[in-house]
Amino acid sequence: MKDKTVDAKRQTILQAAWQAFASYGYRKTSMDDIARGAGVSRPALYLYYRNKEDIFRSLAQRYYDEAVEMVSAALGAAGDVPDQLERAFTAQGGTIMRAMLSSPHGMELLDTSNATAADIIATGEARLTAAYAHWLNSQVQAGRVALQDTPQEVAATLTAALKGIKTAAPQYDVYMRRVTRLAALLGGGLAAD
Repeated sequence: MKDKTVDAKRQTILQAAWQAFASYGYRKTSMDDIARGAGVSRPALYLYYRNKEDIFRSLAQRYYDEAVEMVSAALGAAGDVPDQLERAFTAQGGTIMRAMLSSPHGMELLDTSNATAADIIATGEARLTAAYAHWLNSQVQAGRVALQDTPQEVAATLTAALKGIKTAAPQYDVYMRRVTRLAALLGGGLAAD
């Protein structure tokens, strides 16, 4: 059984780390900045995380855990195919995209994610792809979606397109506009006649 005090403290540390990374960038954030933001001493911080990279990797893992859960919930909600996709795409970006694209250090944080947590990203993207594939398969079975390819291949295309939008959007409003447009285009194309 997990110690809830330790888990709560870890969450506090991760929240403080995210604030520091968004404010100062990854390179300029120190363990002292994170400890101060979390209300713990620097030595206490090391009881929970080995270093700044360990904290950043934990943030990436937390993002994917939450994103998979929220995407699955959005895809399971009522609505037509474009609406379901729009809710899922919005959930996948979550509040993290708003924070990243609002931060002057957003691109540095994206680059750091790729350099520091590539394995977590690959696994997380595969989990998201699986969630979309599961949904697509259920929609095909229900006669709501018609595919010319496998659900897995279409799902991989969805996640790749979202990843591309994330890396190319200069601001959050542009990101959201493109995500909404992508959902409408793909959802309309997938919907069975």
